[in-house]
Amino acid sequence: MTRHDGPVPELVPQLSRGKHRNPRKGACFMELASFLAGERWSDHPACTHPLLAALARLVNDHTSDAGRRELAPLVPSVIGLNGDDPAVDVQVTLRAATTALPVVAAERQRVLAVSILAAERMRDDLEGRPPGTLSPGSRWALAQAPDAERWARSFTREIRTSLKGFRRYAAANTLRQAVVGVAQACIPDPDRVLREMLTAAIDDCRRILGHGDRAAVAVDPASWRAAVELTTTGRAAR
Repeated sequence: MTRHDGPVPELVPQLSRGKHRNPRKGACFMELASFLAGERWSDHPACTHPLLAALARLVNDHTSDAGRRELAPLVPSVIGLNGDDPAVDVQVTLRAATTALPVVAAERQRVLAVSILAAERMRDDLEGRPPGTLSPGSRWALAQAPDAERWARSFTREIRTSLKGFRRYAAANTLRQAVVGVAQACIPDPDRVLREMLTAAIDDCRRILGHGDRAAVAVDPASWRAAVELTTTGRAAR
């Protein structure tokens, strides 16, 4: 596990959209994670599971400038969350899809309903569950879009996805559909929904990987909050 036990920098790079050449130009969520973890500057650091990192980059880029400052306190919690367990890919995919399905536009609901059914089939195979089992979160999300569920069940009746194909293609596409769909949804606070999606996915990964609180970078939480507040507002946190 990558850890950085040094002091929190007095100022941290400010979160902004896209990739940045160096910290002086700003940082996306995962670049800030690489900075804090003591890794080489990168938006694909080794300290975080690739799919969780992909979700973090998408949420960073599709959150408003005003809402993005609320993401910075989450950065330490993704450091050290990595492993080869395919259950991570399944759960992060389900978290994104089930969060987004009830609120996205109708044209995206079919795609996300298909993603939920495909991810649950992967879970059937991984856990030896009876075919067609649905977790409570999936059952609830699909119930919010019954037309999309009916279409997805018909569409996927004869389709099977390999674990390799799911991890390489289906999962990443689901995250993009979910995040972009929420960002464009006609809801009061899409930033909050995206932040809650990422927060829940981080908690899911911590539970599956068994890292518990050890997944967080070894920095003082109060110092980190103060550094983030000073950077984003120009004044020290109270």
